[in-house]
Amino acid sequence: MRWFEKERKPDVWEVADDQPLGDIGAAHKIRNICVSAGAIAEKMAAPGGRDAEKKRADDAQRYQAAIKCALEIVMQISHDSMRDVSVSQIIKLCVQVDHLKTARVLLRAIQSEKMRAELVADHPKLIDQDAAN
Repeated sequence: MRWFEKERKPDVWEVADDQPLGDIGAAHKIRNICVSAGAIAEKMAAPGGRDAEKKRADDAQRYQAAIKCALEIVMQISHDSMRDVSVSQIIKLCVQVDHLKTARVLLRAIQSEKMRAELVADHPKLIDQDAAN
């Protein structure tokens, strides 16, 4: 029944910005995307009830769109440390849903050795087992 279905509000990453984002605006947008997508990731990890497969597929699609949008925005950031912080937020989101391949690739994009070491310390799953041996 479509009478009771709510119209879904557009997600943060679906709203188009008319003006170009600066480094700070881009970092804020990425943070908002990661917070919003983190809520989706929690729902994906939770056990579902009726229509769980359909909801998970929809959530997975929304999550992928969020990651894609965040990666497109992070490429526009020119300040190195601001970009590293934004990439680390995306990595934490990837680890939350066990997309470790993407997280490991993004980990190599972080230029700060200290930040990279902190991420690996917080998320030991990021250590590539093949590279460690």
